[in-house]
Amino acid sequence: MKTFPMGGVHPSDNKKWSNTKAIEVMDLPDIVNIPLGQHIGAPATAKVAKGDKVLTGQLIAEASSFMSANIHSPVSGTVTAVDMQVNGQGLRQMMITIKREGDEWMPTIDRTPQLVRECTLDGAAIIAKIKDAGVVGMGGATFPTHVKLSVPPGCKAEYLIINGVECEPYLTSDHRTMLEHGEELVVGVTILMKAVGVGKAYIGIENNKPDAIAHLTKIAAGYKGIEVVPLKVMYPQGGEKQLIAAVMGRQVPPPPALPIDVGAVVCNASTTVAVYQAVLKNKPLIERVVTVTGKSVKEPKNLLTRMGTPISALIEAAGGLPGDAGKVINGGPMMGRAMVNLDSPVTKGCSGITVMSGRDAQRREATQCIKCAKCVSACPMGLEPYYLSKMTQKKGWDELEALMITSCIECGCCQSTCPAYLPLLDWVRLGKQTVMGLIRARAAAAPKK
Repeated sequence: MKTFPMGGVHPSDNKKWSNTKAIEVMDLPDIVNIPLGQHIGAPATAKVAKGDKVLTGQLIAEASSFMSANIHSPVSGTVTAVDMQVNGQGLRQMMITIKREGDEWMPTIDRTPQLVRECTLDGAAIIAKIKDAGVVGMGGATFPTHVKLSVPPGCKAEYLIINGVECEPYLTSDHRTMLEHGEELVVGVTILMKAVGVGKAYIGIENNKPDAIAHLTKIAAGYKGIEVVPLKVMYPQGGEKQLIAAVMGRQVPPPPALPIDVGAVVCNASTTVAVYQAVLKNKPLIERVVTVTGKSVKEPKNLLTRMGTPISALIEAAGGLPGDAGKVINGGPMMGRAMVNLDSPVTKGCSGITVMSGRDAQRREATQCIKCAKCVSACPMGLEPYYLSKMTQKKGWDELEALMITSCIECGCCQSTCPAYLPLLDWVRLGKQTVMGLIRARAAAAPKK
């Protein structure tokens, strides 16, 4: 069975608490806070002001550059503020606050359940509709989808890969989406194939989801050029470079190279359903499935949730915060971020909320590196995490750049395997951010050609 060739770990997937839980529709909140930066790139620019009335699905913030994304109102009601607010990590960012008044949708949105299979638009028109709908990568990266589909000059897309891997422990939102929205997903695949001009698409799914593999294989049989590829369970197989290596056996070169440089375009499974809804239903990205889970969570759930809904409301819907909760993570335990503000909102990249017990959340005391090289063996990018960590502490930025620290995908494999419990990812992440900042500063200061 296929997998990527280098590194990786196999943590306990802990998906049994929520992988059989059907998607439920989350109650609408009375107040929503919608951040203007829910994507990689420049924050969107607000197009509404305090006192404005808005409808569900109405454009409320416009992409401010090519690398940006539109934002739409997830509810109907009155804008009560456009101001800085605290997000889940305790940082202040600009948000639009709306007081909900009913749920009146934009009349252009098709809310009927009928499946639409035929897309008569050409590639450019498809990408324009995806851009208008504010669709971004919903696996966590939040890369604007219209940018990903805009193949740069000199490059050619050869195949499309749909990422149904969901290798992050605990999370099951993509799994349930593939099971319950399989037809929409496969039609979305055909739309994406048309957008980038390819005749072949692969849907990669790890074999701990045999029901999703069987379900999508049956559906895909009725569509030309779409193949489901079962994959060996291995983290971080959901990373673009690892998935491309597993499915196609091609290696994406180090940054600034992108998947398109080896002929690949990769889209997340939930993103693909959002593409179907945007192109054939005129529905912007205003809601998503969020897994709420954890070993002590009373009622783990997969909730179809409007953007802007407070995280605390999702936790309450799952039975409330457990008494032994030690940490709440936006995402999963490997790549998610610990939250300090549970009243912060659900955003486009929020695939799950993981509640860790105090015992599981507690870091063990770090000791001395024993030079075992387990972190090197585990790194799927072929880096030397222990050395990158040391050089970050020594502020050896030039050497870190030469050692390709920017290739780190921040998967956490190194830290999870370290017998000395060293905070390797924390140091490498700091070094990577610093080096990337220096590279950007150098490029900005370079003479214009």
